[in-house]
Amino acid sequence: MDRRDVLTGAAALAGSLALPGIARAQAATEVSFFYPVAVGGPITKLIDTYAADFEKENPSIKLKPIYAGTYQETIVKALTAHKSGTPPVTSVLLSTDMFTLIDEDAIVPFDSFVKTEDDKKWLASFFPAFMENSQTGGKTWGIPFQRSTVVLYWNKELFKEAGLDPEKPPATWAEQLDFAQKLTKKDASGNVTQWGIQIPSSGFPYWLFQGLSTQAGAILANAAGNATNYADPAVVEALQYWVDLAQKHKVHPPGIVEWGTTPKDFFEKKVAMMWTTTGNLTNVRSNAKFSFGVAMLPAGKRRGSPTGGGNFYLSKKATPAQQEAAFKFIRWITTPERAAQWGIDTGYVAVSPAAYETPAMQAYAKDFPPALVARDQLPHAVAELSTHENQRVTKALNDGLQAALTGTKPPKKALEDAQAEAERILKPYR
Repeated sequence: MDRRDVLTGAAALAGSLALPGIARAQAATEVSFFYPVAVGGPITKLIDTYAADFEKENPSIKLKPIYAGTYQETIVKALTAHKSGTPPVTSVLLSTDMFTLIDEDAIVPFDSFVKTEDDKKWLASFFPAFMENSQTGGKTWGIPFQRSTVVLYWNKELFKEAGLDPEKPPATWAEQLDFAQKLTKKDASGNVTQWGIQIPSSGFPYWLFQGLSTQAGAILANAAGNATNYADPAVVEALQYWVDLAQKHKVHPPGIVEWGTTPKDFFEKKVAMMWTTTGNLTNVRSNAKFSFGVAMLPAGKRRGSPTGGGNFYLSKKATPAQQEAAFKFIRWITTPERAAQWGIDTGYVAVSPAAYETPAMQAYAKDFPPALVARDQLPHAVAELSTHENQRVTKALNDGLQAALTGTKPPKKALEDAQAEAERILKPYR
């Protein structure tokens, strides 16, 4: 998942790799590598396998994955390590952490490592939507690795029960509301037993909300990361739609909807449609005991979703040899074949068009067409909200969204307050 899927939870596990019985060259370059996962499980096993495979092919490089907690915990640890002088050589951190890492002088751009024609082709091979959060000021600061968009999942059996075509997801905001009304069920006492739709709002509500604000025709921040647009009338319209699903139409749970329990509610048929990351695709495929569909998010004035997820970054304080070794690993793990396999194993969007041309991905998509939905949505995707002082600026919006969803402020006032706070924080960067 990205921060938002399987990677939430308990304390960090520090993991290092050893290959038994293979003597390491004394001059091996050690590359420590922060990876955002909070608990052991399938993802750590995959990363461990990649590291071992890379070491077999590159015996002079020793890779040391360190499982550093959630994305939020990992960026804190990476910056703390940078300030104390011993940061990991490379880290997978949110694409939206780019401005923060630049402002802290913690990373170097990749451009100086891109030397050959082959390197240049590789750098040009990623989906343009993912590079929007990876490049600024004419330089490339992050390399896309585990990236996602928000998609709609629906329960085909519940659609059938409600008299809806199980093969036809809602294509517009109006249809989404209409379907949700038909899919909401109450018991004899008037208590809801099945919600029509659920859009999570805990943790990072701004990310899900960016689907709605994009569909309303708004962009939340400028490309330079020094101005936000939170109080734009189109943004207010988007928040009003979300609030109305719960407070007016009563087809969406009231208050704050938990990120982590939303897929579980879907599996337990407590909700018929949910918005969540494409990074949950493998989770849903493994755990839904019913036929389900995956679709692009419904359109308002337009279609749209933010991209999300993590990029590789290179530490400024690593030695040139370590940086070169890390660059070699990042190039290796993002080849079309490996990007395709990572997408198949996790549900993340494979980061390059070439990954979708590989035999493995073509066979997988033929067997499981929902794997292509997130890729097909990329032409409608926008950069995830990212600014200088990113955590504080997104917190201002998150607080506003939660105030509106819990009914403590009307949407317009909540967004005006969020914009005023963002202005205060970003003024020095203009």
